[in-house]
Amino acid sequence: MLAGELKDPRLAVLATVTEVRLSPNMKQARVYVNVSGDEIEQASALDGLTAASGFIRHELSERLQLRRTPELFFILDRSEEYGQRIDDLLRQSKNGG
Repeated sequence: MLAGELKDPRLAVLATVTEVRLSPNMKQARVYVNVSGDEIEQASALDGLTAASGFIRHELSERLQLRRTPELFFILDRSEEYGQRIDDLLRQSKNGG
């Protein structure tokens, strides 16, 4: 759905869903998204996803034949950047500084 069905120009960047966490009562879902680009493009893409959340929720309900679809909250996933930073620090300490 993110790859081509959403026509919002803010979503022209590469966005990948990395994880979805569903609340215990199944009323809310936190959708972690990795977005390529700089900070402004990432913020813009999150705004676009938030604006499209109603459409996405409706489409998920139809496609998965769900009676109730959780409310979607999109969160920027920075785990890849964090992991890269740790790798860099480990490499520096291994090389002596």
